[in-house]
Amino acid sequence: MTTMTRVGDSLPGIGIVAAVLGIVVTMGAISGPVEQIGEHVAAALTGTFLGVLCAYGFVNPIAQGLEQINAEESRIFYVTKACVVAFAKGFSPIVAVEFGRRAIFAEARPTFGEMEAACKSLKQVKGGGTAK
Repeated sequence: MTTMTRVGDSLPGIGIVAAVLGIVVTMGAISGPVEQIGEHVAAALTGTFLGVLCAYGFVNPIAQGLEQINAEESRIFYVTKACVVAFAKGFSPIVAVEFGRRAIFAEARPTFGEMEAACKSLKQVKGGGTAK
């Protein structure tokens, strides 16, 4: 859970505190004119509304979007780790690359044939072949 998510989760509570404090101020002005009492109650309700609106309308959606972006950008490290660990355990290079391919998110994952063709083309280039 990110810090921004925690802030978003705490905003409704801050709105409730604003409402309670607004009611306390209203109780202090209860013997005053009706218009003044109405203003105090409106201020209390506005605090609650703003806390909930900011939390569920702005901060939490932004936090969720940032978490998604972070997960996508850091996935390369999981893919690399899967390849290196498989190779360190003694698997052949093509099998180690297959472990890494499986760690890629499904919507971006190449097929086995595409991965194998890419590996073979790299092998030909490195071995002095003419593939480009």
